[in-house]
Amino acid sequence: MMLPGDAGQSLDVSSALLPGMDRLDLMMGNTDSLALSKMGFSHLLDNADMVGMVAGAVLAVMSVLVWFYILYNLLRLVSVRMRYQRVMDTFWDARSPRDAIDQLKAEPEYEPFSKIALDAAFAAEHHSDALGGRMAEALSRHEFIDRAVRSGVDREAGRLESGLTMLASVGSTAPFVGLFGTVWGIYHALIRIGASGEATLDVVAGPVGEALIMTCIGLGVAIPSVLAYNYFVRSNKEMNARFATFAHDLLDYFATGNRVRGQRYGTKQHMPSQG
Repeated sequence: MMLPGDAGQSLDVSSALLPGMDRLDLMMGNTDSLALSKMGFSHLLDNADMVGMVAGAVLAVMSVLVWFYILYNLLRLVSVRMRYQRVMDTFWDARSPRDAIDQLKAEPEYEPFSKIALDAAFAAEHHSDALGGRMAEALSRHEFIDRAVRSGVDREAGRLESGLTMLASVGSTAPFVGLFGTVWGIYHALIRIGASGEATLDVVAGPVGEALIMTCIGLGVAIPSVLAYNYFVRSNKEMNARFATFAHDLLDYFATGNRVRGQRYGTKQHMPSQG
């Protein structure tokens, strides 16, 4: 026969059960199921304090910025690579510099080779208009065009580096932000151990699980940013070399009026006609 008091105790035991536990686990002191129920991302969101929420928000913002700049720079780099040879062929195959300038003006704003060529063409035209003036006396045609071309190359190279500083900063700081969340979670675990007086698994599982998740998030933000930074730095070096070669061809052409033969970029080999 079950006494009323016993029925009440049985009801209390049933109400204390958590998902994944049965009555025997609770009565025998088996806390493994209870510990597992306190681990996971949902427990992190439910039990994070202000410090943990700030650390998580910082990592979330870092992740959004990293993927934004990865996609932005990747799409721009692919577009430039697909268009650069056609842009240079358009310039060198034009019937006159004026036709070339008109065609280059139609290129999109992000296309760098057309902007460098336009800088060289405008500098040559400006110097020709200033012949007999003080500017033409102070700078030769070659020097004036060289300054314009260098400025254009530096500008376009700087535009290619957009977001690289952010990627490098996130790659170096995100693991430490995640580590800060880890330390804070371990600190919570120690507080719970001190408050309960025992180091059972159900006491420390939640804070330790929170700490491990913060570490994983920090690494998940840092690794893509470091890989993307290294890839874009390598790609930008290759693109800067093409800028320099094309700029030299432009300088020789607008300063002397003749193309330099044998260059890989910006020139073509013309076979002599057979008479």
